[in-house]
Amino acid sequence: MRELELYYGPQHLGMVGNFSITLQVEGDRILKADANPGYLHRGFEKLMELRSWIQNFPLVCRMNVVEPDSMEMTYAMGVESLAGLEVPERAHYIRSIYLELARVGSHLFGLWAYANMLGFDTVAQWAMYHRDLVLDLFEELTGGRVYHIYIWPGGVRRDFPEGFKDRIVETLHSIGGCVPDYNNTFFNNRLFADRAKGIGTVTREEAIAMGGTGQVLRATGMKFDIRKVEPYAAYDKVPWEVPTREDGDAYSRIMVVRDEMIESVHMIFKLLDAMPEGSVYNRVPNPFKWTIPAGEAYVRCESSRGELGLYIVSNGEDRPYRVHFRTPSYPHGLTVLEKALEGASIADVGNIMISLYVVAPEIDR
Repeated sequence: MRELELYYGPQHLGMVGNFSITLQVEGDRILKADANPGYLHRGFEKLMELRSWIQNFPLVCRMNVVEPDSMEMTYAMGVESLAGLEVPERAHYIRSIYLELARVGSHLFGLWAYANMLGFDTVAQWAMYHRDLVLDLFEELTGGRVYHIYIWPGGVRRDFPEGFKDRIVETLHSIGGCVPDYNNTFFNNRLFADRAKGIGTVTREEAIAMGGTGQVLRATGMKFDIRKVEPYAAYDKVPWEVPTREDGDAYSRIMVVRDEMIESVHMIFKLLDAMPEGSVYNRVPNPFKWTIPAGEAYVRCESSRGELGLYIVSNGEDRPYRVHFRTPSYPHGLTVLEKALEGASIADVGNIMISLYVVAPEIDR
């Protein structure tokens, strides 16, 4: 009786509360892991088939509470592809700035969770404070702190208010000014390296085979980013780099998140400088009676967690006929997590879970 079945979760913070894992352990070493994402949010894709095209925007946000904005973007791109809608140039820039602010906020949330997991409570509090500063911007722009419903078919809901660009710059300078503190306290801390290096290692070949994307791929040295390989919005209008690391472990994944956050801040500054004047919205017919020509489309964007895809079908009526999302958390929270946990210590389960950057509602749609 050397082996023991151990239930981990579902109360664990690392997977937003409802996620649980059944572990087969020998001593404190994990032999096998079976992930169970639970039942938090169910039936989103089916519910979307019962609502009009415009009514689905508040619904898609709920699939990723931490970063709902990439869900808005993907759905808007799908509707625009089916309807043949053009987006004004200024709206493309605003969308990119908006999405990169969301990426910074999401990465700060991930840093809060990871630092908290390892006992770096001070760093966790800093990260949550700085995320709140980003949410202040969203609240001013959209009226909401968590769900924003700002991206619409044909553009965005409204232009930046007066002085908003300056407030973006001030906020990002405030966050960026604390990067040395984050580095000294956490990223360059020997304790972080000891807890994360060599933990939950996934090779490039394994990541590709299991459908890994985002930081899981880039932590293995692969420069794969939808914003580069299939540019959308204004991502091809300014220069920027895709951060990578080489070792494929928890340390590499978290360092990629750190580097991406810094790159996003620089990208926002460049987009603000290059943003043209003009309209931000091409009006559509009455959205509550809007019918879209029959057809199908597959669109994708790069969320803060990796490739986010949407397959959408219209049969010419006032609502989608079929909807299916390809979310990065699905492979990361199931196949990749189970593989990464094999041979790990029980003490590193939460460490590995959060480094894979999973949002459970993306799995159970």
